[in-house]
Amino acid sequence: MNPILFSKSIAQDLGQVLKEYSYSRIFVLTDENTKLHCLPKISHSIPADSVHFTIPAGEIHKNLDTCTQIWSKMTAAQLDRKALLINLGGGVLGDMGGFCASIYKRGIRFVNIPTTLLSQVDASVGGKLGVDFQGLKNHLGVFNEPETVLIAPEFLETLPLQELRSGFAEIMKHGLIRDKSYFENLDLKNWENSNWTELIRHSVEIKKSVVLEDPKESGLRKILNFGHTVGHAFETYYLDSPKHLLHGEAIAAGMICEAWLSSKKLSLPETELKQIEQAFLSVFGKIQIENREIEAILDFCLQDKKNEGSTLMFSLLNSIGDCTYNIPVTREEIRESIAYYQSLS
Repeated sequence: MNPILFSKSIAQDLGQVLKEYSYSRIFVLTDENTKLHCLPKISHSIPADSVHFTIPAGEIHKNLDTCTQIWSKMTAAQLDRKALLINLGGGVLGDMGGFCASIYKRGIRFVNIPTTLLSQVDASVGGKLGVDFQGLKNHLGVFNEPETVLIAPEFLETLPLQELRSGFAEIMKHGLIRDKSYFENLDLKNWENSNWTELIRHSVEIKKSVVLEDPKESGLRKILNFGHTVGHAFETYYLDSPKHLLHGEAIAAGMICEAWLSSKKLSLPETELKQIEQAFLSVFGKIQIENREIEAILDFCLQDKKNEGSTLMFSLLNSIGDCTYNIPVTREEIRESIAYYQSLS
């Protein structure tokens, strides 16, 4: 795994990192939001002849059409294989930018500067890159590590509260799967005033330890997907609807459903199930899921990458802080878990 650097001054630290690399040219990828709010923080650290390209913001644009625009811009700029791509943005931009870098001329190097809490604690670590395809989340992708990840908590000041909360869901997940005391010591009533630098460092360490043991997700790394089979189905189903969900909002609901499955399939105690659902409901509230939507949501679960053939394989909790993987779950059991979520008040 390549270096993950925690920055106190992103302009200064990026300048130092770039001095250590040889490259023919730099290509900076931003979205509409990071061009406005984040690029000014690093613009003086980037060579004047760098190429800049901005894409529309949001998961709905994380597809091959946008990749084609990026590759076209890289080609028009005559970037060679020694070019360096800087991804300045959240998880969508980092995933897609890294994917484009990995494919262009069979691969150029890239640096990730994650600008959202979600990308700093999760998407920035582990080398998973990809795009959505025909409505299926991260259906096309590769494993490839950035040269460096620069994590600068100062970017969090640019985020709306809803985006910050989305990232907090992954922090909660890290505690649930690996560190009970971490989960139980989170300040759920005053989460928006958390010590983000401290939480980001701890979450990165948790994810790093899992990824180093299983880089290509053949075993242990699957625990990082707790809440994501059902959560991704929610996220995908509501992607282009008025009930559009941010990733963390969808995963929070997914973790309640999968905690219920954990209590039915494994040894998760009823008291811990209640503890988990109350934690997520207190921070995220509840999605209103209509009965008529459930079949389509279940269909999306069938496309999850952890599935083996037609068998749905889940990562579930034995207890808070102890997650296991490759637990077969039926479509009917997922339906019951969503019904349980619907019944909560």
